[in-house]
Amino acid sequence: MSLRRRIAAAAAVAVAAVAIAVAVISYASTRSHLIGEVKGELWALARPELAPHDHHGGGGPPEGAPHGVPGGQGFERPPNPRFGAAPGYFQIVNPGGTVFVPPNETGTHLPVDHRALAVARTASGSFFTTTTLQGVHLEVLTAGDRFDHHAIQVALPLTEADSVLHSLLLPYGIMIGGGILFALVLGAGVSRSALAPIGRFIRRTEDVTSELDRPSPLEEAGPVELRRLAASFNQTLDALERSIGAQRNLVADASHELRTPIAALRSNIQIFLESGRLPAHEREGLQASILAELDELTQLVDNVVELARDSAPSAHRERIELDSIVRDAVERTQRRAPTITFNLELEPTLVDGAPDRIGRAVTNVIDNARKWSPADGKIDVRLRDGVLAVRDHGPGFADQDLPHVFDRFYRAADARRLPGSGLGLAIVSQAARSHGGTARAGNAPGGGALVEVSFGTPTVELASGRAPEAGLRSPAPGRS
Repeated sequence: MSLRRRIAAAAAVAVAAVAIAVAVISYASTRSHLIGEVKGELWALARPELAPHDHHGGGGPPEGAPHGVPGGQGFERPPNPRFGAAPGYFQIVNPGGTVFVPPNETGTHLPVDHRALAVARTASGSFFTTTTLQGVHLEVLTAGDRFDHHAIQVALPLTEADSVLHSLLLPYGIMIGGGILFALVLGAGVSRSALAPIGRFIRRTEDVTSELDRPSPLEEAGPVELRRLAASFNQTLDALERSIGAQRNLVADASHELRTPIAALRSNIQIFLESGRLPAHEREGLQASILAELDELTQLVDNVVELARDSAPSAHRERIELDSIVRDAVERTQRRAPTITFNLELEPTLVDGAPDRIGRAVTNVIDNARKWSPADGKIDVRLRDGVLAVRDHGPGFADQDLPHVFDRFYRAADARRLPGSGLGLAIVSQAARSHGGTARAGNAPGGGALVEVSFGTPTVELASGRAPEAGLRSPAPGRS
C-alpha cells in the first residue's frame, strides 16, 4: 500500500470512528434519558403505595425509594384492563411467593424471580427490570413495602421510548454514513495536501539523480522535516560528487603514470627480442632493466589498488602491536640501506586496526625517509602516545611542496629523478584517516623532514612483560 493510501486510510478511519462514536453516544444518551423518565414515572406511581397506612401510623419511605416519598392511603389503585396501559400495571408479591392482582385485572401477571421474592421477604430494597408480556415491552419497578411486609411491582410500557429511539435510527444511520463518506473525502484531501511537498521533493531528487555529471543541490524549502531531509540529501550529493571526482582523478592520474613504465617496458622487450646481436653483458643489463620496470609497474598497480579503496575501513580489524610493526619495518629498510643508522624510541602501543594497511603505511613513511637520507645518514624513529614520528636528516620539504605532500601522484621536482610514483605518502594519509588518525608533514628544527602519523586512539591495555624501548639502535648491516 502506498504512503498516500496509508495516510488517506488513517484519516478516514479516524474521522469515521469519531462519527460513529458521536452517533452511538448520542443514541445511548437519548435512550438513557427516555428510560430515566419512565423510571421516574414508576417511582411516582409506587410512592403512594409505599407510604405508611393510617392504621400503621407514621413512618419513613421504604429502602431503595428516593427521599421525600409522600404518604398515601393504602393500595387503592383502580383495576387496569391490560399490560401497557398508561396508568401503569400493579401487582403485589407476598413473602410466600403468591401474587395478588387487583380485581378485574387480566389473568396474566408479571413474572416473579428470586430477586422479587427476596425483596418481598425482607420488605426492603428495589430494582428495575425490563420484560415483554403479551407483545408489550415493559419497564418494571420492584420495591419492598416495609409497612405491609410485601413487595409492590409497578410496570409501564416502553412503547413511546421505543418509538422515539426507532425514529432516531435513520438520522443516526445517515450521520454515520455521511461521516464515513466525509472521512474518505477528507482523508484523500489530507493525504494529497500532506504529500504534496514530498511529491515535489521526489521529482526534484529524480531530476538531480539524472544529472550524473554535476548533481545540483536541492532547495531547502517547505516543512522543517523536508528541509532537514533536503540538507541531509545535499550532504550526500556533496560526498558523492567528491567521491566521483576523486575516482575520476585517480583513474586519470593512474593512466598517466602507467604510460611511462609500460612504454619503457615495451621498448625494452622489443630490444630484448632482437638482442641476439648484442653482447652478453648488455643482454644481462637489459634483462635486469626489464625486471626492475616490472617490479616498479607491479608496485604502482598495488598502490593504485590500495588507493582505490578510498578511506573505507578494512573488513578485518584486530588489536595489533604498533611498536612491533614499526620495528619490523625498520629492520626491512635496514637491509636495503645497511649504511643508514636508525635511532629508535618505541613505546609499547596497542591499536585496533587492519594490520596490512597499517603495516604498508608504516613501511611507506620509513622508506620515504630512507630515500631522502644521505648514504651514511641517520633516521630518528619515535613512537609515543600512539603517534609515530619519523625524521630524516636530508634536505627536507620545499615550501611549495608542503601543501601537496599527501596528494596522489604528486612528486617534488627533486623527486622525479628517484624511483616511485608519488603514492607512498598518499597511502599513509589514507590509512591514517580510515583508522580515525591523522598524518602531518613538516621540516624538523635543524634540518630534515619530519612526518608524524597516528592510527586512532591507542588502547590503555599494554602487552604484559613489555617495557618501553628507548635510546639509540643501529641494526647491523644485513641483519635478518
